[in-house]
Amino acid sequence: VQLQASGGGLVQAGGSLRVSCAASGLTFSNYGVGWFRQAPGKEREFVAVINRGAAYYADSGKGRFTISRDNAKNTVYLQMNSLEPEDTAVYYCAATTRWGMVRSRLEYNYWGQGTLVTVSS
Repeated sequence: VQLQASGGGLVQAGGSLRVSCAASGLTFSNYGVGWFRQAPGKEREFVAVINRGAAYYADSGKGRFTISRDNAKNTVYLQMNSLEPEDTAVYYCAATTRWGMVRSRLEYNYWGQGTLVTVSS
């Protein structure tokens, strides 16, 4: 099983970026897929999850971030708009067999390697 996160980069505050997570060795439609992020010196935190067709967001991303999936490509996306310097972090995708709004990283079975998002002011 491998999750490959990509799409990170440098963007100015107020800009947009879409990060992707492609899976091999598992079928995303059978899993909840979440995004987490970890800023320097901080703990990894929940960002969003898409699970059985429903999407859930941390308060930090509500109204700005959209999680979606393309089952044909076995890929999950996180569209991030109105980015702020506080969104700067390494973004990780992960897959869980749990249902619902799975916020705890301990509930995730598989992790990608992360992609760096840097938002300049």
